[in-house]
Amino acid sequence: MTDDNGIQLDIEQLRERYRIEQQKRLRTDGISQYQELSGTYEEYDRDPYVEPGFTREAVVESTDVVIVGGGFAGMLTAINLAKLGIRNFRIVEKAGDFGGTWYWNRYPGCMCDVESYTYLPLLEETGYMPTERYASATEIFGYCQLIGRTFDLYDHALFQTVITGTTWDDATHRWQVETSRDDRIAARFIVIAGGLLHKAKLPGIPGIEDFAGRAFHTSRWDYGYTGGSAREPMDGLAGKRVGIIGTGATAVQAVPQLAKTAGELFVFQRTPSAVGFRGNGPTDEAWYRGQAPGWQTERIINFTHAVTGTQPDTDLVNDGWTASMWVDTQKLPESDVEAADLERIDFETMEAFRRRIDEIVEDPTTAERLKPWYGKHCKRVCFHDEYLPAFNRPNVHLVDTDGRGVERITAAGVVVDGVEYPLDCLVFASGFEVTTDFDQRVGFDPIGRDGTPLREHWSHGARTLHGVLAGSFPNMMMIGILQAGFGTNFVHFLSKSSEHVANVIAACTAQGIETIEAAPAAEDEWLGVLYGAAAGAARYVFTCTPGYYNSELGAPNEKTARTLVYPGSLLDYAGYLERWRDAGDMPGAVVSLSETTAG
Repeated sequence: MTDDNGIQLDIEQLRERYRIEQQKRLRTDGISQYQELSGTYEEYDRDPYVEPGFTREAVVESTDVVIVGGGFAGMLTAINLAKLGIRNFRIVEKAGDFGGTWYWNRYPGCMCDVESYTYLPLLEETGYMPTERYASATEIFGYCQLIGRTFDLYDHALFQTVITGTTWDDATHRWQVETSRDDRIAARFIVIAGGLLHKAKLPGIPGIEDFAGRAFHTSRWDYGYTGGSAREPMDGLAGKRVGIIGTGATAVQAVPQLAKTAGELFVFQRTPSAVGFRGNGPTDEAWYRGQAPGWQTERIINFTHAVTGTQPDTDLVNDGWTASMWVDTQKLPESDVEAADLERIDFETMEAFRRRIDEIVEDPTTAERLKPWYGKHCKRVCFHDEYLPAFNRPNVHLVDTDGRGVERITAAGVVVDGVEYPLDCLVFASGFEVTTDFDQRVGFDPIGRDGTPLREHWSHGARTLHGVLAGSFPNMMMIGILQAGFGTNFVHFLSKSSEHVANVIAACTAQGIETIEAAPAAEDEWLGVLYGAAAGAARYVFTCTPGYYNSELGAPNEKTARTLVYPGSLLDYAGYLERWRDAGDMPGAVVSLSETTAG
């Protein structure tokens, strides 16, 4: 096969190379290879951005809605509720401020990989102009604070507070919410807006607790040790030997910054990322201020169409995402000819990423080890202009583990293939929990009707309607990817989901509906929709190297089979929500009316 550049690609050879690279990385422990930042590793979870010793009076109150999480999902839910006239709500957030993942992730070089004009919500409403096409974490966190001020959310928030329990009281039709600050809140509705990238995880590497140097997770960056800030040189690393474990989206951004100041930097790699051209730059103010009303919604939809295979007439964003993702090679092909075409497109896309490495990285051995050998939808593609050049620096060393991962950690450093690499500082760029049990990710186990915990109710797998409502858990709504949608622009998904949840709560309030939950038959029907839509994606992801997209290719069972995401276009998923609301009679939901309404 010859691609558009006239270079021969051997399909059979590529298939075999992908298979070999996958087999190297298969493990029997799946997602259990990671561990929580608790117990022995509780220090890794310390909030470095607040002063210790914070106290406040316990809150005892009744409210209409408790929103769990102060990231974009929680903030957008609160804003949508207020727009619909529901202003009696509480936001409970573990962090010291709004921002969610953008509160925690302030590691050096951190920025959004989706352009600011489509990612940051409510730009027209706030009048804010992003300074760059791809905004830094510092700027996004500041924008979250601006949203909090603009929409008067601070008075509703309980920060540095963790929910310890939620129990449904069938007598009062209220959720009884308890927190780490001894709060007691009775809420008619609870919205669990835990987001996606909020609960960090550590690799379960033997000896991890023995390391005698400074160690931390990227989402709890210790600038007290490294010096500098997210956008300033880390002068505290001068002369230090620094190691970073992980080469995913986080490391792609952090490595170039570490490389500039560390005495020596060792990058420990199990599986390389595909890294394309970014091309960041300042916002053209004249262009930005000249946009017509409604421009952001149009741009967001245009981007989502482009990255999910529905090529728009005009590509308004025109960046690496839209160029490399226009054709959905995960879909179930309708013929052998189409299957061959989709496979060819996928191979060509990934070959372009591999050739870019040869063009940039000077050492041929290092370049070869940085090449990704898997399909383009197996892992989140990265776009960065400094990551690959960093490996041309004499102080930067790629330690490729050939798919096996780090062997062990000692008091002195990291061991790979029997060789110990002495380190002063060890950084874990090991990501976040994505497909672990729902209650584990959100940090508490809701107790529903008849005293049944959610973990027990879902012992054979999740059961939901649209990923939002669950049977036996009245007036509980979830915003997350479990049995719900997903998208390259995750905030687009959060915007659609939070709008849906707010509208459901407002409809219940207006119609005198006392409780709402999913009917078992509707949960089964929705699962059937998910299975049908996932057929092509399932075939695809099981050819991939392990990662969070496929739950590390752990052994499949009934429970993990239900831990899936709607794989089609986010706009298609949003269509299910919109049609459900438009039906007017809440199909598939079990509702009870208040005595006044029923009478």
